[in-house]
Amino acid sequence: MFVSNAAVPLIIAGAAGLSGADTVFLVQMAMFVAGVATLVQTLGIGPLGARLPIVMGTSFGFVPVMIPIAANQGLPAVFGGALIGGLAMAVVGLCYRRLSVFFPPVVSGTFVLLIGILLLPVGFAYVGGGVGAEDFGAPHHLLLATLVFVVTVAFHQFCRGFLSEAAVLIGILVGCVAAAPMGLLDFSRVAEAGWFQLPIPFEIGLAFDPAAILAITLMAVVTCAESIGDISGTAIGGAEREPTARELSGGVMADGLSSSFAALFGAFPQISFSQNVGLVALTGVASRFVVALGGGFLVLAGLVPKLGALVSAIPAAALGGAVIIMFGMIASAGVKMLSRARFNKRNMLIVGVSLALAIGLPAQSGLYQGAPQQIGVLLESGLIPGALASIILNLILPRADDEPATKDPAVP
Repeated sequence: MFVSNAAVPLIIAGAAGLSGADTVFLVQMAMFVAGVATLVQTLGIGPLGARLPIVMGTSFGFVPVMIPIAANQGLPAVFGGALIGGLAMAVVGLCYRRLSVFFPPVVSGTFVLLIGILLLPVGFAYVGGGVGAEDFGAPHHLLLATLVFVVTVAFHQFCRGFLSEAAVLIGILVGCVAAAPMGLLDFSRVAEAGWFQLPIPFEIGLAFDPAAILAITLMAVVTCAESIGDISGTAIGGAEREPTARELSGGVMADGLSSSFAALFGAFPQISFSQNVGLVALTGVASRFVVALGGGFLVLAGLVPKLGALVSAIPAAALGGAVIIMFGMIASAGVKMLSRARFNKRNMLIVGVSLALAIGLPAQSGLYQGAPQQIGVLLESGLIPGALASIILNLILPRADDEPATKDPAVP
């Protein structure tokens, strides 16, 4: 999950055209905030936190929404929107019992599937050497990405235990070693970075752009479905029981307030990491204190700029070879969540319309070229119209007589 935390700031930094120093700062803050959020989620503060073995980290789900905002309105607009969006997510957690009807499996599964699909073009841009690279698509970039891809798949499928779970990290390390003789590794940022630095709030700043606030807030509310799924999966896989309503409410509230906290320090929205659900089930280690210890290590990593600089030195193609697998796995996780829903005519229509809007609209931006900028930003992401379609259709389409509004066992 260390790699997952670093991937999002590296992707957004590339889209925003940031300097090396700013990229290092974003990676550093991502580690620090993820550690703090993990401590809150596992140990709890009052009503905040599920108090389950949940690792928190930077959400990939917001990437399709944040990229156009970062490129057009700038990072301060992203963080301003994230601040408000986190508060909206916290409200959903506070009112979870009443709002759970909005997030049945057909909605949450469709949402996660859309995230994976819409992130894949970003991953393949890294395979080619990164957005804006002068030698984009050069053979050495493609070979490097292919090497990382093959090594990651091999370790994930043919190894067991730690080696299987660390497949992404191993693949990227192998890619970095192979990139050295190609001249693709630049450690100058590592030499320039300091050994210790306290987090600096408002270093990048906040801007409250209406379009950015609307897009990220809608995304934050919809993301609650993913958070609920992760909390449920952790409780089932680790404790062999369904989560309580208090755990779900406290967990979603922790996600939201951690995301607002992240925006103040130049980090992106936080959410429970789905990867950890599988790790808990695989190892059988379901102690929240073990996970809290991992959160402490992330905090320390965020206080060491040299570590952030080292991560930012990863060649784009090496990162691409790994993230296309990660994004594909997100999409497959969405399919697994959808398997909990009945594939009748109603639910198939919900999934189909959501996919059509999410994939089709970004591909044909000329359709809304004359629309106001605020509307264009929402449509360009694809994820917002697709997610909204799934929520609205789920509410208005008639159900079969034996089909419940929600399958959440924690809700009476």
